[in-house]
Amino acid sequence: MSKLSSLMETVKQNKKKTAIIAVVVLIVLAALFMRFKGGSKGGSGGGPGGPGGMQDTQMDNVATVAAENPKSGTIERTTSTSGTVEASDVVYVYAKASGDVTGVNVSVGDMVTAGQLLCTINTEQVETAKNAMDSASVNLTEAQSNLSRMQLLYQGGDISDQEWEQYQNQAKTAQLNYESAKLNYDRQVEYSSVTAPISGKIETMDIDVYDHVNQQTQLCVISGEGDKRVSFYVSERVMSNLNQGDAMTIVKDGTTYDGVITDVSSMADESNGLFKIKAELPEANSLSTGSNVKVTVTSEHAENVMTVPVDAIYYDNGVGNVYVYQDGTVHKVEVEVGLYNTELAEIKSGLTADDLVISTWSSQLYEGSTVNLKGEETDAAAADEAGNQKADALAGSENGQKAGASADGGNDQPAGDAGAPKDAKNGQKQ
Repeated sequence: MSKLSSLMETVKQNKKKTAIIAVVVLIVLAALFMRFKGGSKGGSGGGPGGPGGMQDTQMDNVATVAAENPKSGTIERTTSTSGTVEASDVVYVYAKASGDVTGVNVSVGDMVTAGQLLCTINTEQVETAKNAMDSASVNLTEAQSNLSRMQLLYQGGDISDQEWEQYQNQAKTAQLNYESAKLNYDRQVEYSSVTAPISGKIETMDIDVYDHVNQQTQLCVISGEGDKRVSFYVSERVMSNLNQGDAMTIVKDGTTYDGVITDVSSMADESNGLFKIKAELPEANSLSTGSNVKVTVTSEHAENVMTVPVDAIYYDNGVGNVYVYQDGTVHKVEVEVGLYNTELAEIKSGLTADDLVISTWSSQLYEGSTVNLKGEETDAAAADEAGNQKADALAGSENGQKAGASADGGNDQPAGDAGAPKDAKNGQKQ
C-alpha cells in the first residue's frame, strides 16, 4: 500500500515538472513570435524569409553605387616648372678698356635715358691718345704749309712734277694720320665715359669709385622699358607640344599672371640637356627682373573626346577596365585609355555613350555582382513608403468597418437586456 502511495506521489511530481516545462516552452515561443513580429514591421510584412524578414537584411547588404554616362569633352595635361623673369630688352654694359673708376653717377633702381652718363674710367690711354692726336695735328699743319709754298714754286716751274706729287702725298698722309689719331682719342674718351645705350632701369651696378676694371668687365645691367618676359626649360616631350602663341601662366606670391609663348628653341642646352622657352608677360611689369616664378604650360590636350572620371578606371596588369551598371548587375569592361589628368580620362575604345560607368568604389565591384544604383534606391524607398501608407489606410478603414458592425450588433439587443448588466454592476458596487 505504501509502495502504491509512493508511486502515485512520483507521478504527480512528474506531471508538475512537465507542466512547468510546457509553460516555459510556451513563454519562449511567445517571446520569439513577438520578436519576429516586431522585426517584420521594418519591411512590408511577413515572417522570417518573407518580404519583410531575411530578404530585407540581404537587400541592406547590397552596395549602392553612382554611375554616369561617358561625356564628350576636352582633356588638358599641364606641366609645371620654374622660370626666371626677364625684361624684354636687356643690355649688359661692359668696360671697353682697362683703368680705374673715377666716378659712378647712377645706382641700382635708377631710371636712365639713352646717352646718359653712367660712370667714368681713367683708361690710362686718353692722355697718350691726345698726345698722338696733337702730334698728328702739328704734322698735318706743317705738311699743308709746305704744300702751299711748293704750289707757288710748281706754278713757276721751279720744281718738277715728281717733286710736286711728293709734297701732295705728304700732305695727304698727314691728314690721314691726324684723322686716325683723333678717332683713337675720341674712342678712348668714349671708353672712359660710359653712357647708357638704351633707356630703362638700372638692374645691377657692379662697380664703385676707385675700383680697377679690365677690358670686358661687366659694369651694369639695364632693362628696357617694355613688357617683362619669362624664360624656362622643358623636356623634349613637352617642347614638341609647344608652339608660338600658346597661352601659359606664371604664379608669384600667390598671384597668377597670363603670358604667351614667343620663342621655342629646338636646340638642347649644353648645360642641362633641356630646351629653352621664352614667353611674354604683358601684365607683369610689377615683377622684379631675375625673380623666380612657377611656370605652367599645357603640354598635351585632346578635344572632343569621350571622357569618364579618372577614378572610375582600374588597371589589371597595365590594362584599363571600368565597371558598367546594367539592370542591377555589374559588368567589367576592358577599355583603351588615352590622355588623362587628375579628373578625367580619355576613352579611345570599349564604351558607348549609353553605358552607365560606375564612378564610386565598392568592395562588391566584380563581374556579375548585384548593386543598387544611387537614385533608383531612393525611388524604390519612396514607393515602399507610399505602399505602406496605403496599406495602413486600408487597415484603418477595415477596422472602422468592424467597429461599426459591432456597434450595430449592440443596438439590436432588447433595451432591458442591455440595461441589466449595468444594473447588476451598480448593485455590486453598492
